[in-house]
Amino acid sequence: MRDIFTVHRAVAMELAVSHPKPLQALLGGVGIALSVHSLLVFNGAVLGVSGFVHRSVRGDKEAGTALVGMILGGVAAGFLSDQGTISITASFPQLIVGGLLAGFGTKLANGCTSGHMIAGLSRFSPRSLVATMTFFPTAVLTTQILHRGDLPASAQADWSLGGQQGQVYALGMALASLWTLDKVFGQSGREGPQSSPLRFTTSFLTAFAFAVSLRLGNMVDPQKVLGFLAMPISGVFDPSLAFLAASALPITTLLYHFARGNEQPRFGGEWAIPTTTTIDAKLIGGSVLFGLGWGICGICPGPALVNLGRSLCAGNGIATNVSWLISMVVGGLLVG
Repeated sequence: MRDIFTVHRAVAMELAVSHPKPLQALLGGVGIALSVHSLLVFNGAVLGVSGFVHRSVRGDKEAGTALVGMILGGVAAGFLSDQGTISITASFPQLIVGGLLAGFGTKLANGCTSGHMIAGLSRFSPRSLVATMTFFPTAVLTTQILHRGDLPASAQADWSLGGQQGQVYALGMALASLWTLDKVFGQSGREGPQSSPLRFTTSFLTAFAFAVSLRLGNMVDPQKVLGFLAMPISGVFDPSLAFLAASALPITTLLYHFARGNEQPRFGGEWAIPTTTTIDAKLIGGSVLFGLGWGICGICPGPALVNLGRSLCAGNGIATNVSWLISMVVGGLLVG
């Protein structure tokens, strides 16, 4: 089977056009919103993938379970609907540097795109607003400097599902299973144990659904991410991720403010949603570093885990994703 990951600039140059996929992105955004909200309601936790990585390295079992869910979600996505190759325009040294910066930055800033830009903004968190307003422009500027000449031109939008129906079904089944468990075992309004089989099941299923949603929305494709970060000032701008955000953010915001319940996790444990509003140098500096890493490769923690699962399904391309993830872990450990 042909390697689904090609780390070489020449491959990107060969790609004549990139077709935005608005419908897939919109559905992916819906899945992201429902995954984030489900973890919030059932476990009282933030779906922040960089936090999963950093905490699992320290032995957090629920975070480790979520990582398994993310990777297996990628395996499922690869099995159900992967098509063609995904090209990474970054060279191998850039891949390593991007991973290090992402790990260092997310540990300092305590979050990445999922924790700050989706979950945090939906709560109107001042820290997440500052983080997003820092790492996003940094990633845009980095992309303009490093990749503008490497990206395919944007062509006519493809409004079809493009063979992604299997992922829609997998997403629906994972979330439906979770909410069915709530109907049978939910403990709304009552204190339960901090660690329980239901909490681990929630960590796994929400991460699995989130992973499938990222693949459905094409956020795992570095070409599309960098095409989005190129912005409309460029002829290579791909608006797919704008459609993903246009569904994910409003839905997550509405669910948080009107459907989060009594702030007692349904499956026990504590309500662990951050309340601090401190804006400091660590937040801003970490966000700058993460933005640099994101703009260098077009990869952030969630897509890296999903792509590892996809490469495991394909049986090749594994080293690329493992290298980035190891670099990210090392970057986080350097912070302490």
